[in-house]
Formats: sequence, C-alpha cells, structure tokens
Amino acid sequence: MKKLLVVLLIGVVFASCQNGKQKSADSSSKNVTIAAAGATFPMPYYNMVIKNYIKEKGVLVTYGGIGSGGGIKSLKDKVVDFGATDAYLSDEKMAAMPSEIVHIPTCLGAVVIAYNLPGVEGLKLTDELLEGIFMGEITKWNDSKITANNAGLNLPDQAITFVHRSDGSGTTYIFSDYMSKISSKWADKVGKGKSLQWPVGIGAKGNPGVAGTIKSTEGSIGYIGSEYAFAQKIPVALLKNAAGNYIEPSIESISAAAQGAMPADTRVMLTNSNDANAYPISGFTWLILYKDQAYNGRSKAQALGTLEFLDWLISADAQAVAPKVNYAPLPEKAVTQAKTILRSVTYNGEALLK
Repeated sequence: MKKLLVVLLIGVVFASCQNGKQKSADSSSKNVTIAAAGATFPMPYYNMVIKNYIKEKGVLVTYGGIGSGGGIKSLKDKVVDFGATDAYLSDEKMAAMPSEIVHIPTCLGAVVIAYNLPGVEGLKLTDELLEGIFMGEITKWNDSKITANNAGLNLPDQAITFVHRSDGSGTTYIFSDYMSKISSKWADKVGKGKSLQWPVGIGAKGNPGVAGTIKSTEGSIGYIGSEYAFAQKIPVALLKNAAGNYIEPSIESISAAAQGAMPADTRVMLTNSNDANAYPISGFTWLILYKDQAYNGRSKAQALGTLEFLDWLISADAQAVAPKVNYAPLPEKAVTQAKTILRSVTYNGEALLK
C-alpha cells in the first residue's frame, strides 16, 4: 500500500502542497488545484465529471483511484483535499482521524456478480448459491444446486474460480456487508470489511484488476462495480432480492434500494433492501473531508475551492452525468442532506458556503 500511495499520489501531493504554499494569503478560490484519491468503484463517474468541471470552471482537479482504504489513509495523512470511500467510516474510525470528518454522498452504484462462462447468459443466483460459491463449498459450475436453479442453461463441468480484491476496498465492504446479511456462515467465518481473510479464490487490485482477471479467466466469478462489467461486456448474474425477485442491476433497480430512511450524516448501507424492485448489492459512495478546513497551513482559497467543487458535484448538472456511466444519481433527500453538511464545513470556525 505504501508503494502504491507513493506512485499514484506523487503528482497530486505535489500539486496540493505547492498550492497551499503559494496561496496561503489568498482568499479567492480561483486558480486552486484540488487533489483527491480513493475508491475505484465510482472512478468512471468521477473521471467524467472532473473533466467537465475543469472545462467549465478552469479549476484543476486530480483524482487517484487507489481504493477506499488508500483514500481514507491519504486524508488521515493530510496529503489530499478529500478522500473517496464506498464504506463510510464507523464511529471508531471517525474517532481515529486527526479531527472531525464529514461524509458527502456523490452517487449510487451496484456491485455486480460478474462471471465468465462462454455461451451462458441469464445466470440466476440465490443467497444459498452465493454462500456456497464464495465459501468454496460449491466448486463446479454444473453442481446440481446451480443447475436446479438455472433450468435451460448449459452449465459446464468446469471448476469455479472466485476472483476478489487484493487491496483495501469499499467495493469489498459493500459486497461483504451484503454477504453478512444473507449468510450467517459468512458473517461468522469471514465477516465484513474493506480487507478480508478469504476462504477461497485469487486476488486482483482495484475494480479494473478484478474485471480484467474475470474477463481473461474462463470459469471465473467475482464482484465488481457495475460500470466495469458493462464497459468490458462481462455477463452479470441476476440476484434474488429480499422480496424474492430476480433483479438485474440498472439505474432503476439501484435507485430503488435508496427509498428508505437516511440518517442526517448519510452514513447508511443500502444492501439487501426490502424494496421489491431493488437490486440487492447497491450502495452510496462518499467523499470525506475535514469539517474544519484550517489545517496544515491550508489557505482559505484552497478550502473554498474544495467546497465549491463538492457543491457542484451534487448539483443537477453533475448528477445528470451519472446514468451515462451506469450510476444512479442521488435521490433529492440525499442531495438536500449533502448540501446541509457542506454548509456546516468551516475555516477557523467560519462557514464557507452560503
């Protein structure tokens, strides 16, 4: 992880440090450079909106996709303006940060179960099948438990290869949170977290790494952000949700998972929603930042520039981009709460956004 952070963040850290030194006395947010790093799950969306922001506002924003664990560490080490994570910080993790942290949800996405079985489309998986496959108890694709649930599919006599993340990952957290809800065996033996002790399988770095490994490995199955499966045309399984319906990941089914109540700080998991139309492995992704921005010699201009970008990111214009890359835009209640949170962020106790 240390080597990865050095390689991927050297540019953004330099830009951030230089910006802080050069603009310490400037109260204008113009011409700042904003540096961020973290989750790969929403990276296709972030890459697109950042490009739009640079073109529209003329403010340089850089983003390094190093995984949610790396994003949290980068913010903790104060080498980025904000981090990105698909797993919200627990109360314990919040207390371990140097000062108070706030969460800004940016969009919703799905963690899909992607597989590589040439000629096999429309694979349907239940909770029991997911447990058996990912615990290493079902080892062949033509196992009677899979074939009984997939009449009409020609499933091969081939070994199953489970591909999982090797790095600290919010995608892993969402996946394992879901597995812990549907399988007591998984909850007891594996649990949930950004990094896990896997019972079986091979690891790959980032959503791009897992997607690439699945695509190149016949007989494989694994979990990835939906956009990576769609972009590489990797088939994904239909999952039986809590209401008993087999659901495909789509903008509509991801959005359905967010219909319930949301706490004021937006820290909530959406997995295994009881909505009849919800795709069951859906979730928010967040950007995290310090509630008071006056730290490490940081200028007011830098703080204001950071907040202006985040405020724009939850605007209607930026949210309209999400469906173009297979993410669901924030529901209105989430936008309202995110705007309230942003307006609570201060610089030496003074609110920056009106």
